[in-house]
Amino acid sequence: MTQVMYGSVTRIADLPTWPFPFESIERDMWEAGDYVVAEVQPREGLGEVFELSTGRECSPMVGDLLVGAFARRFATLEAVGSFEDIGPDGHMHLLTGGGCFGAVTSRSRFVSAILPVRYRGHLMRDGHKLSMRDFVPDPPDVSFDIPVVLLVGTSMSAGKTLAGRVVVQQLKSLGHTVVGAKLTGAGRWRDTMSFGDAGADYTFDFVDAGLPTTVVTVDEYRAAISKLLPRIAETGASVAVVEAGASPLEPYNGGTLVDMLGSNVAYTILSASDPYAVVGIQTAWGRTFDLVAGPTTNTRAGVALVHELTGLPSLDLLDTGTYSSLRQRLESVLGSKGGV
Repeated sequence: MTQVMYGSVTRIADLPTWPFPFESIERDMWEAGDYVVAEVQPREGLGEVFELSTGRECSPMVGDLLVGAFARRFATLEAVGSFEDIGPDGHMHLLTGGGCFGAVTSRSRFVSAILPVRYRGHLMRDGHKLSMRDFVPDPPDVSFDIPVVLLVGTSMSAGKTLAGRVVVQQLKSLGHTVVGAKLTGAGRWRDTMSFGDAGADYTFDFVDAGLPTTVVTVDEYRAAISKLLPRIAETGASVAVVEAGASPLEPYNGGTLVDMLGSNVAYTILSASDPYAVVGIQTAWGRTFDLVAGPTTNTRAGVALVHELTGLPSLDLLDTGTYSSLRQRLESVLGSKGGV
C-alpha cells in the first residue's frame, strides 16, 4: 500500500488527504513554492529523514509518496541544488528534510547520502496548481515596532539556534513576552520549534510567509516577509528573537532581512566558527556586533583571540555560568518586565 507523507513545508496549507489529484505540468509553469508529489527512489544507506507536517521525523521507504515544494538551496557546508536543475526524467532530491525538492548539483563529501526522489506531478485544485503562496493570509494593518534581538552567523551550523534558545530563556526570566522567528534559511521546522521549547510565546518562520527557502530574489523576499512582519507584531510580544539562517553574505537574503528590520534591531549576536571568521564577516559585511558566541568561544584562547582581533566581547553559551552575564546585557538594552 502506498504511504503518503506531507512535509513540514505543507503545514500552512489545507491540502487534500490521499487520494488527491496531481498531474505533471509543463516546465515553463514550474515555480519555487509549488506543491508537488515525489516518489522515493532506491538509494544507498538510509538517506535524510523526512520532517512531517506535525514536526515528527520519519524515514521514507522506496515507493512512498512525499508531498513538498519546489525550492532552491545554496548551503555552504551541505548541498546546492534547485528545481530548475531537474532533468527531463524527473529525477531530483530531497534538498531539506522539511520537503524542499530540487536536483542536487553540488554536495559536501562530509554529509550523508541525500534522498533521491522522482517528480510525479503538481497538486491540483479546480484545475490549477497549488502553491505555498496560496495559503498565506492577508497581513493585519499593524506596524512592526517590536525590538529585536538579531542572531546572525559566519556560516550555517555556527550555533545561531542554540544562542537563540538561550536568549529566549533569559528574556522569559526577565518577564518578556517573546516571539521566536527564523526568517531566512531552508525549510526545516525543528529550529523554529526549538524556540518554542525554550519558552517563546509565539513562533514563526519564512514558511509562514509562503517560502520553502529564502533563496529567492530580493523583491520576492521583501514581498513575502513584509506580509509576515505585521503578523508577528500583532502578537503584542515585547521582544522578538530573530534568527537569520546561514550567513547574511550568502544568497538567503539575510542582509535584506537586516535592512527590513532596520532600527528595530536592539542587540545583535554573532555566532562564529572561529576568530578569523569574525574578522572576515565584520570586514565583508561592514557591520559590528554586540556579542560573539558559537564554537569560537569554546576555549579561553578563542575568546581572547576574538577580543584581540576585534575588541568584541564573547560568551560561551554552552556554559550555563555565562547566562547571568547574558541576562544582564539583555536587560541593559531591553529592560525587565518583572521576571525573576
